[in-house]
Amino acid sequence: MNKLPENKKIILFDGVCNLCDGAVQFIIKHDKKDVFRYASLQSEIGKKLVAERGIDPEEIDSIMLIEPGVAYYRKSTAALEIARDLSGGYSLLKNFIFIPEIMRDGVYDFIANNRYRWFGKKEQCMIPTPELKAKFLD
Repeated sequence: MNKLPENKKIILFDGVCNLCDGAVQFIIKHDKKDVFRYASLQSEIGKKLVAERGIDPEEIDSIMLIEPGVAYYRKSTAALEIARDLSGGYSLLKNFIFIPEIMRDGVYDFIANNRYRWFGKKEQCMIPTPELKAKFLD
């Protein structure tokens, strides 16, 4: 595995989920400060990063944000922490952090549990364009 990029937050996502792919494309478009790097949960680096945090890679199917050396976040908290660094008014979404996590994650889990049915599933992970490839860790 290559060394993790310094001063970058890592987003782990479900690489075969159309909703997740759309979310990653949205984040890339609004990441004007080039804060994030990406890896699918299905990739070797994704599995390794999850396992290093004491989580069974087979048990996680939600978005995860890793700030190397600082913290990691899952589900709705990850989404709100990601929003904090997006350009435009999207950073205001971080203000929803005041809603109790159990309530936020309840909504998150409802969407996550239905994402393949509602948005579909790919046969394989997204293949980034050459100009985006540098943003992906795998």
